[in-house]
Amino acid sequence: MGTITTKLLGSKAVAALTSPHGVDRYLEMFNPMWAATEVRARVVSIHRENPDAVGSAPVATLTLQPTSTWRGHRAGQYVQVGVELPGSARRMTRCFSISSAASLPGERITLTIRANDEGQVSKFLVNAQPGQMLHLSQAEGEFTLHESAATPTNNHLVMISGGSGITPVMAQIRTLLRDGYDGRANRKVTFIHFARSEQDQIFAEELAAVAEGDNHIDVHLHYGDATFSEFELRRLVPDFKNTDTWACGPGGLIELIRAAYGEENPRLRVEFFKPPAFSTGAAGGDVSFTRSGESAENTGATLLEQAEALGLKPEFGCRMGICFSCVKTKTDGTVRNVLTGEESSLPDEEVRICVTSPVGDCSIDL
Repeated sequence: MGTITTKLLGSKAVAALTSPHGVDRYLEMFNPMWAATEVRARVVSIHRENPDAVGSAPVATLTLQPTSTWRGHRAGQYVQVGVELPGSARRMTRCFSISSAASLPGERITLTIRANDEGQVSKFLVNAQPGQMLHLSQAEGEFTLHESAATPTNNHLVMISGGSGITPVMAQIRTLLRDGYDGRANRKVTFIHFARSEQDQIFAEELAAVAEGDNHIDVHLHYGDATFSEFELRRLVPDFKNTDTWACGPGGLIELIRAAYGEENPRLRVEFFKPPAFSTGAAGGDVSFTRSGESAENTGATLLEQAEALGLKPEFGCRMGICFSCVKTKTDGTVRNVLTGEESSLPDEEVRICVTSPVGDCSIDL
């Protein structure tokens, strides 16, 4: 769709006319790649990254074509992905790093995903098929570079990753190389990565090409029982504590890196994802859905989930707090935003029930 059409469809007037479902619900019926405000993406292709790995979870790179509503991303950012799993009426959402170089609005992106043992969404995505549609958020996160070919500096950059934590770091390296990073002005990148085995290495061929290239990027790969060593880092980068560093990986690796750099070192940026902290069981009180006359003991789950547990069918879209399709009025009580942890006790307050959980007694106009 054209820019003018997109702006018109995204206007408040059109939103009011299409209430309560929203314009995107109607556009999706005609063409899943049409959107006014939401972001969706079509799976273009799937590439298995570690087909020869034995005893480890499969990893796949999905190439996605977003809708025109995609605003682009900076290298190192992540995106929330929403999918409807077979046999489930709920949309599940998880965060994944974007592995491709920085993108402009509407451009294709890639996600590189490991199928974790307990990860229903990751397993589903690794086995996705071309043509499948996914729901996306806009790009999020501050694990981003300030270095670029357009802003040359004398910086020596350090990047450290472990396992699938390589994905945002790889996005950064790809962006630097694509945009003309060549070591001018004495710039240099030291990249250190830890993987379970050589067969389990993600992006193996590309990393080998980067290591052999004349690009001032030094690649150091460690396999098996090798662990992060402050002594080894100091050998490679003597002044590492005063060097801009990006680190992404398992919690154990990040703890070792933080210990080496010292607490609150502004030169160190770390990234790892945790699911939203949904409180369960200890919330207390009752939740009342006043319009339908239903009420139940507060389980601590989101208002949307508690409504669905009672058999109600409220309108929703993304299930991750982006599209505002599920906004309802909380008439009384305290609620918590499960994404930010912020609480509010304001009366007659509009809340997104997909990312809002009640704290104690709560009444919702639903």
